[in-house]
Amino acid sequence: MGFLSVLSCAHQWISARLQPGDLAIDATVGTGADTLFLAQRVGPRGQVIGFDIQNQALALAQARIRKQEDAAKLGSISLLQLGHERMAEAVPEDWHGSVGAVMFNLGYLPSEGADSSIITQTDNTIAALEAALQLLRPRGIITTVLYPGHDGGAQEADAVWQWASALPVEQAQTVVYRQLQRETSPFLIGIEKK
Repeated sequence: MGFLSVLSCAHQWISARLQPGDLAIDATVGTGADTLFLAQRVGPRGQVIGFDIQNQALALAQARIRKQEDAAKLGSISLLQLGHERMAEAVPEDWHGSVGAVMFNLGYLPSEGADSSIITQTDNTIAALEAALQLLRPRGIITTVLYPGHDGGAQEADAVWQWASALPVEQAQTVVYRQLQRETSPFLIGIEKK
């Protein structure tokens, strides 16, 4: 068996921490794969809020969720057409300091016909990461999948790397999962709140 993909690794890290009944956030809904994964992990007593600026992404996610045969086993899902940088103001007040996991899958919407020029923006992503860290409970986790191989992706990946590297160790532990031989391969940064 080979190494896990960065997405599978992110799911594994979150699976080890997220419990039934937890609160979770998908900061970049995209096609809804991570939203669905989070809803499965938190179960019917849990809740998931997803953010995306594109109506097309939210429609793809809703279609994916509707196809689930075990919908009764999913947590409640709220999808918001908002940028992830507005996360802190958009989630209920009682979520602050109580979220178990926040997932970021940066870049662009990976769907046929999608406009690949619409990408996550570095400043918004850093603001969203800062908000996510404040929303987490102790031992909560942020996973951030970065794609340095597309236009704008390397700059965003570098900024996230710098931001995560500068976090005080008293506040969070940060790890990286990356293929070292290819500079443009996707990679994962995990952040666990202390």
